[in-house]
Amino acid sequence: MGRIDRINQQVKREIGKILLQELGDPRLQFVTITGADVSRDLHNAKIHFSVLGEEHEVESAQKGLEGATGMIRRLLGQSMNMRHTPELHLVYDQSIEMSARIEETLKEIHDEHEEHPSDDQEK
Repeated sequence: MGRIDRINQQVKREIGKILLQELGDPRLQFVTITGADVSRDLHNAKIHFSVLGEEHEVESAQKGLEGATGMIRRLLGQSMNMRHTPELHLVYDQSIEMSARIEETLKEIHDEHEEHPSDDQEK
């Protein structure tokens, strides 16, 4: 694992901790940090997040995160021993939502298949 990979993991872990322990914003209650991509020069970081809930909850959480970005960056700088704390750019990660949709679709197909078994299974 390279230096940038270790920094990415540490940034992800620290921001997750900050959201859980430091910020009291109820809009951020169901936010999960799914990844961090810090640039090689350590000046920028894309922070990938996911939210459990409906679309309006995602929008609310995104606004809460955008409003708290400065505080998150300041707390991140305090918790990590880095010469420069990266600018944070928040990116909504739809992969968990897509996985849930696929899982639900597969469950529906399975349930439908059990309700109407094919002729081969009845023989």
